[in-house]
Formats: sequence, C-alpha cells, structure tokens
Amino acid sequence: MDTTTHEAELTELRETFGFLDDWEERYAYIIDLGKGLPPMDEALKTEATKVRGCTSQVWMIGREHADDLGRARLEIVADSDAHIVRGLIRILLMLYSGRTKAEIREVDAEAFLSGLGLDRHLSPSRRNGLFAMVERIRALAAA
Repeated sequence: MDTTTHEAELTELRETFGFLDDWEERYAYIIDLGKGLPPMDEALKTEATKVRGCTSQVWMIGREHADDLGRARLEIVADSDAHIVRGLIRILLMLYSGRTKAEIREVDAEAFLSGLGLDRHLSPSRRNGLFAMVERIRALAAA
C-alpha cells in the first residue's frame, strides 16, 4: 500500500468521525470497522504474539515483504477477542500496515488518535491498551 492510499484512508476515517454526531455512533462505526479486519490464523495467537497492557486479548505480528521497488514494507496482522478492540486494530492498520519501517517510526499516532478524539472518549484501560498496541507496532518496526 502506498502513501497516497494510506492518506486517502486516513482522510476518509477523519471525515467519517467528523460526520458522526455523537460517540455512540462513533463506537458503532469503530465496531463496524473491526468486522472488516482480516482474519488472523489461530496458530499465530500465542503467548509470544500477545500484546501486553491490553485488558482484552490482543495478538499482533509483523510480516515484512518487498514492494515493487524492492523496499521492505511491514504488514501488521492482529486480532482481538473484543469487538471494539478489533475496530481499534483496524484503525491502527490504516495508520501503519504496509509502510516501511522508517515511515512507521515517523507516524505520530498520538496526534492522529487525539484528532479522532479517541484519547478523550475511550476508557482509561482501553486507551492504555490502544497505546500498548502502538508501542508493539513501533517495536516491530524497530526489530
């Protein structure tokens, strides 16, 4: 996925959040996003792939692949046992998956998620879990 595609997805996400009137609608939208999360092979859901710091169970891995220009890109594969967390994962995939490790290191997730209002409208435990997932992605990009 190229930068233009990422930006288009993120712009659409911001616009949709802005269009929805209240947080109940936004939560429903996040849950709907999670329904489109690509499936994760059950064999990958191990203690080693579990994200620490999340109240719900979350598993996450990174897979490198070369793009048409030979640049290594990191595909994030993740899943959760909670519907809303699956939606949050989908938002993080829009933000990170398919980028180079250098691009991932430059993403300001806190600013983007704050712009959506997620920092203010998630429970403290969900917010901690969301940022634990961000840290896991950063660690995968640093590896």
